[in-house]
Amino acid sequence: MLRPLAAIACLIGYAWTAHAAPAADSPAARAEAQRALNKPPTVVHRQPKHADHSGRRVRGKASVYHPRFAGHRMADQSRYDPHSNAAASKTLPLGTEARVTNLDNGKSTKVEVKDRGPYVDGRVVDLSSASAADLGITRKEGVAPVEVAPITVPQPDGSVKLGAGAAR
Repeated sequence: MLRPLAAIACLIGYAWTAHAAPAADSPAARAEAQRALNKPPTVVHRQPKHADHSGRRVRGKASVYHPRFAGHRMADQSRYDPHSNAAASKTLPLGTEARVTNLDNGKSTKVEVKDRGPYVDGRVVDLSSASAADLGITRKEGVAPVEVAPITVPQPDGSVKLGAGAAR
């Protein structure tokens, strides 16, 4: 014979598991899961707290997007294409066009900031595979010292400012 408290705990546990949630394989649960998958993302884009609208050059390390992100949505709601000139920056506003120069070999390429990141200290930009290849950065190396010189920088009032890279 079970003790009275153990019996009550068993009954409560049975009632909770039997009635807590609908079965995962029920038609209603499947329909709800399908609606959640087809629902467009509700992303509210906000500029970073310390957005850099100045257009000045920045030096740091560049890294390369991992291939698994191909097709994923970026902060500007477009899908990441490894063959594009997409880049990610923590501080530059979305839509900024910039010239990125590899400081090791002098190669440069033009990129457009479409995403946020990288989230590693010391890194100033994440590059698409195509842009990294233009700079001579391979997946084996992974990172390289770069200078990011904005060409055009969208301003909060809707205007566009020429940056340090526009003079080139």
